[in-house]
Amino acid sequence: MNQTLIQEILEVVEQAAIASAKLTGLGQKDEADAAAVEAMRLRMGKIEMKGKIVIGEGERDEAPMLYIGEEVGSGNGPGVDFAVDPCEGTNLCANNQRGSMAVLAASDTGGLFNAPDFYMNKLAAPPAAKGKVDIRNSATENLKILSDCLGLSIDELTVVVMDRTRHKELIKEIRGCGAKVQPISDGDVQAAIACGFAGTGTHCLMGIGAAPEGVISAAAMRALGGHFQGQLVYDPAIAQTSEWADYTKEGNIKRLNEMGITDIDKIYEANELASGENVVFAGSGITDGLLFDGVKFERDCVRTSSLVISTLDSTARFTNTVHIKDGAKSISL
Repeated sequence: MNQTLIQEILEVVEQAAIASAKLTGLGQKDEADAAAVEAMRLRMGKIEMKGKIVIGEGERDEAPMLYIGEEVGSGNGPGVDFAVDPCEGTNLCANNQRGSMAVLAASDTGGLFNAPDFYMNKLAAPPAAKGKVDIRNSATENLKILSDCLGLSIDELTVVVMDRTRHKELIKEIRGCGAKVQPISDGDVQAAIACGFAGTGTHCLMGIGAAPEGVISAAAMRALGGHFQGQLVYDPAIAQTSEWADYTKEGNIKRLNEMGITDIDKIYEANELASGENVVFAGSGITDGLLFDGVKFERDCVRTSSLVISTLDSTARFTNTVHIKDGAKSISL
């Protein structure tokens, strides 16, 4: 991987964001996702690389494009593994709500954990708390540690938690400590990454979300030097989701074992979920969010706002791009 490739990866998420944004607010979440997938796949196909999707839209029969195991790129050049979420927060996009974005993580071949389509308990925190907070601790213990690390009182801390039934007790405990809870309906990747930047007003992410998105978050947090841990959730009684209504704990354990995951209770650190020598995160806003703005359509151009975080040169680049339309006559600042 090199800087030229990183620029092309940025263009991949920009094109996916633009494609989805055309459907923002129309209530068409599946169509918005499909548009982002097609745009991402088309731009990836132009890159000189031997790319492979290790986390995608699902198995080949379920996802005709950007499926797990799909080869992308020209077939020549460096080997690159991708974890992609072309439209993270499809409901947010469909309803024109904050926080939807096109995201991916990239690494050298073999550098990303092939996360199964399960749930994951996650803990994200700022660099100052790296290795000090721990997912094995209670929320109360972690808030005390986080308070000390950041030099803030607990009542000044804000914790992002997915607004789900399974988090009822977690939210109660956080508020019982005096910390603020910011519930979100979807899109915990942006919330996790926001913990890595001071000034966002987000100090911690706690709770259970999708495992594939956990790998993307881990890649970004590793590059930022932030704290991220994840632990797979396989018990339907803990996940409390209608999607697992017909699943059993025993059946899920069997599925994990068949995927080669025998230590089912393992706690993964960021550098295990994103273990490659070179790791890159790229995200581009579909709708406005914590870290960047959404796509803006103007008469003569389209504007995108993006973020690329890379271990290659230890940078986090916020990029505003003006995509000039054919025949443009006036481009404002």
